[in-house]
Amino acid sequence: MRNELLAIIEKNSRIDFNELAVLLGVSEEEVLAELTKLEKEGIICGYHTLINWEKTSIEKVTALIEVKVTPQRGEGFDKIAERIYNYPEVRAVYLISGGYDLLITLEEKSLKEIAGFVSDKLSTLESILSTATHFVLKKYKDHGTIFNPKKGDEREVITP
Repeated sequence: MRNELLAIIEKNSRIDFNELAVLLGVSEEEVLAELTKLEKEGIICGYHTLINWEKTSIEKVTALIEVKVTPQRGEGFDKIAERIYNYPEVRAVYLISGGYDLLITLEEKSLKEIAGFVSDKLSTLESILSTATHFVLKKYKDHGTIFNPKKGDEREVITP
């Protein structure tokens, strides 16, 4: 039941307990108990709403920042990653393979604010060697959700 439950709520965290119980073939109480257990174990870390900001009047700029870091003795990348993820504007921090060590997702109101964060906060950290900033120009798919899906038949008409 656990894996099925996780797969269902990952796609729709707003599904009600009754519907979950029916899909899983168990009682609502069992669903609630399992969700509570998953939250306590830290398997379920939160519930989020995905917003298409382009359809609102709110200005948001998303940047992906690659960061090259000098790992700290005995702590590797964990300590610097913790310093970075504690900034409120940082949405995500990942340890990655390749030419850079960390990938940071940042959201701000403007390109200028993101540039300011990188120059004033990020680049000044002692173990940061270099950064590369990439701005998200358009989101096509995020967290499994397609933004602005095509409607109707889009096949090309071919005539002899």
